[in-house]
Amino acid sequence: MAFWVKMVFLAVSMISSAVRGRVETELSPECREFLYMGTPPTGVHHQSLKFICQHYNKKPRYVTLYNIVDHVPVYSAYTFKRSEGGKCVDVPWMYEPQLSTSFDTDEMQPFPSGYMHMNFEDAQAVLEDYTNAIHYERGTLNPDEHQDELDDKASTYTLTNVVPMVPDFNIRVWYEQEHVVRKRLNNYCRGTAYIVTGITTSGKMIRRLNMNRIAVPKHVWSAYCCVDYDHNTPYNERFKFPSFAHYGLNEHNNEVTEVSVQELTAFLRRTTYVNQNFQIFVHDCVPPASSKSK
Repeated sequence: MAFWVKMVFLAVSMISSAVRGRVETELSPECREFLYMGTPPTGVHHQSLKFICQHYNKKPRYVTLYNIVDHVPVYSAYTFKRSEGGKCVDVPWMYEPQLSTSFDTDEMQPFPSGYMHMNFEDAQAVLEDYTNAIHYERGTLNPDEHQDELDDKASTYTLTNVVPMVPDFNIRVWYEQEHVVRKRLNNYCRGTAYIVTGITTSGKMIRRLNMNRIAVPKHVWSAYCCVDYDHNTPYNERFKFPSFAHYGLNEHNNEVTEVSVQELTAFLRRTTYVNQNFQIFVHDCVPPASSKSK
């Protein structure tokens, strides 16, 4: 928590005045469709955090809560689409005009040629921030593997959906778990699956030109909610419905830990900046009828 406070007081007053009003303080109905019961995680509040309804090719694609001081998404929330897991190819990395005073569009855009980043780099990461960050690579919170249509896949390639990940963790550990979740939801989720993937705080920073640019998360976590699932699912998978979660330490030679949503919530209350009212899904993704019977 001390890390948050120090960073915010150094920079947020200057940056907040530069961030234009396109970024949403109240999510629109079309963007609430990516959230279980239309409700974002509760207990995550700070003046440096801004909601972004991520638009691509004239449609909203998912929701991100973005930290304009640490230049990383706190989480991305999206609906899972059944897919074979193929990756989108030849998609340029994009930035978010909604975090700029210089652009009048809601649509994410490819990075411009030449050095025009001064128009928007105060409030978000740019490609140069990752150029010499040899110990980290760009890890997407909403992965294209969890989307099916090409435009949905393409929309995941924006730096407002990216956090620095250790290569071994990103490629070997986190990607494999995304694959496990994709197969599970493909096979046993019958309705809409809502996923929230986020990070915990860390004191490590990627620096550029002697300035702190991007916070490196200590952990990455993810949780899904699918209340309409196949009740004939084999037992070793059935107990992972309607919801389940996992998290991992963003370092070499680590594995993910699969836990219930309630266990993940307790872990995040202990390890990051959320308050004691923090909840990822409404009623932890227990449907009202089920909670009454319990």
